Amino acid sequence: MADDNGNVLDTLEPGSVRRVHLVGVAGTGMGSFAGMLKAAGYEVTGSDENVYPPMSDMLKAWGIPAASPYRPENLDAANPDLVIIGNVIRRVNPEATAVRERGLKQMSFPAALGSLFLERSHSIVVAGTHGKTTTSSLMAHVLVEAGKDPSFLVGGVTQNYAGNYRVGKGAHFVVEGDEYDTAYWDKGSKFLHYRPRTAILTSVEFDHADIFRDLPHYEATFEKFVRLIPEDGQLVVCAAYPNAVKLSREGCKGRVVTYIAKEGADADYVPKSVTFGPEGARFEVVERGAVLGTVTLPMGGLHNVENALSVIAAARGLGLSFDEIASGLATFRGVKRRQEPRGEPGGVLVVDDFAHHPTAVRETIAAIHHRYPTRRLWAIFEPRSNTSRRNIHQEDYAHAFTGAARASLKVPERHDKVPVGEELDVRKLVADLQAQGIAAEGSTDVQAMVEMVARESQPGDILLVMSNGAFGGFIEKLLAALKVRFGEGA
Repeated sequence: MADDNGNVLDTLEPGSVRRVHLVGVAGTGMGSFAGMLKAAGYEVTGSDENVYPPMSDMLKAWGIPAASPYRPENLDAANPDLVIIGNVIRRVNPEATAVRERGLKQMSFPAALGSLFLERSHSIVVAGTHGKTTTSSLMAHVLVEAGKDPSFLVGGVTQNYAGNYRVGKGAHFVVEGDEYDTAYWDKGSKFLHYRPRTAILTSVEFDHADIFRDLPHYEATFEKFVRLIPEDGQLVVCAAYPNAVKLSREGCKGRVVTYIAKEGADADYVPKSVTFGPEGARFEVVERGAVLGTVTLPMGGLHNVENALSVIAAARGLGLSFDEIASGLATFRGVKRRQEPRGEPGGVLVVDDFAHHPTAVRETIAAIHHRYPTRRLWAIFEPRSNTSRRNIHQEDYAHAFTGAARASLKVPERHDKVPVGEELDVRKLVADLQAQGIAAEGSTDVQAMVEMVARESQPGDILLVMSNGAFGGFIEKLLAALKVRFGEGA
């Protein structure tokens, strides 16, 4: 029934709509969902304030018209049976306003995903502060390789599939479970709409300080999530986070299975004889005290060993054999912007990573250091998220760069969501890193950072660039500058 928010629906029969319009279609999640709807047979249109590559190219390739800017007239052209409103859309948006005024059926993206796809699937939801995209992509790939023909929707571009969604005919649907809010009328976490039957909980550390007050408030949404798992379901939780295990055991009605990347630890799944090299990680898998066999994972870092163990545990619960799982792990090519090599002009390797939380920064640096132990590691970091711009993790960042010989930090611009006096103090962070023997500096200017890094890097160096945004085109500019310096052309 319509109310002040308009005709908002929580559930919908898949056959009851044919034409779907997405407001905010150029976002990564919304754009991919548009592609998924199109692949599933719906007529799809969209709109956004700006539609840039690569999403503009992807929408065009999928045959999805994307109007810009937001205008009520876009709804006239689309004539939708259902409008999906992205979580970046505010109540005052002209199209959102028109949708309410016209009484058009509308849903949030998570509610639509849950109702149109997950309701009839075995929903496998990967949630947690860290590792969601890599873990959900790896889980989906293991199922594909095992012949299960799953569907998936994840938050990054998977290298095996050159996209972040797949529409399969099998029973399983793997979805990355985001704890961020759902829509302007629904401030609950997205994953509360995802109907988990199997779930992986990778970690619970305070994040998204713009919408959660503190750690207990943040933990509360995960408590709600684990209560959604049915009695015949399974929750795989990382034992490295005792708070996550506690809330899982207290709230989950299904079976709780634990894992951790610490050899000999007290958990259902642990590794043994872990080794790292340029080809990635290799380790034995111990399941409840018994060695299942050895796996090769083409990714570095103990955190990725941990991600793989969670997938192994979930896949075993789904009935996959160890050989099926090991085959999937060995052929996984990773996710864009997760330890992704972008080029090596003049012997200087540039690696792109999405890390922004201090734990992710620390683990990513450790992974690259393990993978290339003889090469000098230069960490270049942009604190861009609403949480990383704040001083809430000031001390954690001061201990997150161990393993880097040098660190260059972007000084964030003022942001209206970060209260005055709560900003990350980059000057203090630089001083703390220098006190540990790490050559460090901060800069307010991306182009100046590009020129300095290109000038002062040496053959054999690894330049690890970490940001959860575009970083002002830092990597593209850096690669071009390095090619000029080393005479490799533009």
